[in-house]
Amino acid sequence: MKEVLRSRLDRQLLRLQELDALLASPDVVSDLERYRRLSREHAEAAAVVGHYQRLQRREDDLVQATAMLEEPELRDLAAKEVSAAKADIAELDAQLQLMLMPRDPDDARAAFLEIRAGTGGDESALFAGDLLRMYSRYAERCGWRCELISQSPAELGGYKEAVLRIEAPPDERGTGAYGKLRFESGGHRVQRVPVTEAQGRIHTSACTVAVLPEPDEAAAIDLNPADLRIDTFRASGAGGQHVNKTDSAVRVTHLPTGIVAECQDDRSQHRNKAKALQVLTARIRERDRSERAAKDAALRKGLVGSGDRSDRIRTYNFPQGRLTDHRIGLTLYKLQLILEGQLEEVIAALQVARGAELLAELEGAGP
Repeated sequence: MKEVLRSRLDRQLLRLQELDALLASPDVVSDLERYRRLSREHAEAAAVVGHYQRLQRREDDLVQATAMLEEPELRDLAAKEVSAAKADIAELDAQLQLMLMPRDPDDARAAFLEIRAGTGGDESALFAGDLLRMYSRYAERCGWRCELISQSPAELGGYKEAVLRIEAPPDERGTGAYGKLRFESGGHRVQRVPVTEAQGRIHTSACTVAVLPEPDEAAAIDLNPADLRIDTFRASGAGGQHVNKTDSAVRVTHLPTGIVAECQDDRSQHRNKAKALQVLTARIRERDRSERAAKDAALRKGLVGSGDRSDRIRTYNFPQGRLTDHRIGLTLYKLQLILEGQLEEVIAALQVARGAELLAELEGAGP
């Protein structure tokens, strides 16, 4: 392990001792919010320190076992212990590197996944439908909760725009739906022969995907009611007789920015309004995040971290059965399986690439 990482682990050990003292303080115990925040930090620090102490013990074991190799009667036993200690050290080292990586607090949140048809007319709308199905199938494969918040169907099929809400239980690193899907944001390009093409020529069309973290429930009420225009209308698409008779769908416009969000998936106008406000808040936050990212990009552009929706991040080539993610140079020749929701390999590769980038930044930052 590099010294810069070891020094950070030493500081974590000191921080854990400090947290032990703080959590025993009457001032902290009487402040419930501060106590919860410090308790969460304590749990994370304790996990890191526990791994670090096991690493130190196995490093001591390796030193002792290596010295025992000099004794003929213990050589075989010592060789086994050396091999086992090296394997444990390598595994603990890798785990600690992951645990030390900076984490976005939004990674644990549910995600709003927005798909919009772009260049390509009807073919782009059909491709948007394919992407919607791909992400829905992926969520289903993972056992996640997925609901269609709003949709704008196109005349010949597919969607001009669709918004999904995806919720996933956080994994062992606290990563939920947003943390796993955040790198899907960007321009998605498709190359295939459209159903409307009579001469069999390959056309190129595009859609944009935006993945936004869902704000907490309290965040939606931070919006100034005077800045909002709320319209109701009848829901479109399938839904039975009820949606054809009731103006249950809700559209909310944030007047200062012109940002719009709508929801029509529920029969309750009240619940649709609440969901639309959440989507609106997420979009406003994403706009602020994008503006900050644009400024940061002038100094440094990350491998997969920019999230710029104008980037062409991926190509779906139907004639070759090929998917290519241009950010990390990943090419897979199983396009149909991926479109059926088998996105695991793609998402894992993006997370590994981002992890390598964060680790390089961590090492470059120094102690």
